[in-house]
Amino acid sequence: MNYDTAIDIMQKKQSLGVKPGLSSVSSLLSKMGNPQEKVKIIHIAGTNGKGTVANLIANALADCGLKTGLFTSPWVVDYREQIQINGAFIPKERFSEYVAEYENEPVTEFELLTAVMYKYFADEKVDYAVVECGMGGALDATNAFTHPELAVITSVSMDHTAFLGNSVKEIAAQKAGIIKNNSVCILYPNPECEEVFERRCADTGSRIIKIPPQSDFKKNNIAVAKECIAYLRRCARVEYPSLPARQEMFGGIMLDGAHNENGARALLNNLPPEHITAVISMMADKDCNAYLKIIAPRCRKIITTETSNPRTLAAQNLAEIAGRYCNSVTYEKNPHKALELAKKENMFILVCGSFFLARDIRKDLI
Repeated sequence: MNYDTAIDIMQKKQSLGVKPGLSSVSSLLSKMGNPQEKVKIIHIAGTNGKGTVANLIANALADCGLKTGLFTSPWVVDYREQIQINGAFIPKERFSEYVAEYENEPVTEFELLTAVMYKYFADEKVDYAVVECGMGGALDATNAFTHPELAVITSVSMDHTAFLGNSVKEIAAQKAGIIKNNSVCILYPNPECEEVFERRCADTGSRIIKIPPQSDFKKNNIAVAKECIAYLRRCARVEYPSLPARQEMFGGIMLDGAHNENGARALLNNLPPEHITAVISMMADKDCNAYLKIIAPRCRKIITTETSNPRTLAAQNLAEIAGRYCNSVTYEKNPHKALELAKKENMFILVCGSFFLARDIRKDLI
């Protein structure tokens, strides 16, 4: 099987949607020989910042000379960026071999991707696997293993409410599911739901290490990563990574994939003072109003658009929401055309609201 065929198989599995639960992925992992039990896992859950914290930890461990696996999602530049060892993407040939062997298993795209990740890391005998949850925690496919080296919780806020709950505490309870018996949890400052994690640690006989609040989210993320490295008794630099679609700059264009209220606040604090034209797309299952209430008033003009993802909110519907907070809002379904329209405004351009939009637009900017 060649790589293009493997990617096509993965994309076709997207039609199976999202299916929280561990039975299917556990069955597949069992057929693989339970590779997830053969690696030391640093498991990371949260709403915002988990990809950044995962990269911070993985980079630091690699700097220590350790063979370090990193699993994050979603992808922006290359599908294989989701599975890396010391910064190198899984080779196309290896990825294709794994997909060919297990393509007929009745699992979703994310479940197969997760299983491939654990198999690859076990086969390569990594020293640590830094694994970011896809969604939630307790029922996330990545959670199908016995015991973590560390359970790490980043910033928790409202997101994926259809699956995780209708309050921050309900969502926190799902994410607390990565804390297992007699484990250690390192907790980002989460004053709204801290007691949820304290209770989970008490119930599981686990130790909790709470990070004191810093002055902003970046410093909080770094503090979490540093505590993880210190707990593992490693000494390494922890430097903020430059990641695709995380306030990423291309000249006068900023690309940001954050899509919830906390992500919007973090973005707002890092926008330039000049006038902004924004190209925005969001998924229909997100709290678009909460996001736009923060970002839209900062924009002189907004062009809403769509992506190829079936969950995308219709551009016209998104424009109606954005119009509550910005006086100049239009829509253009094609994201590439929307970017060209934004360029004609001769302002700073912000492309935001979705990693799927960032994935589409980034190709136009390189």
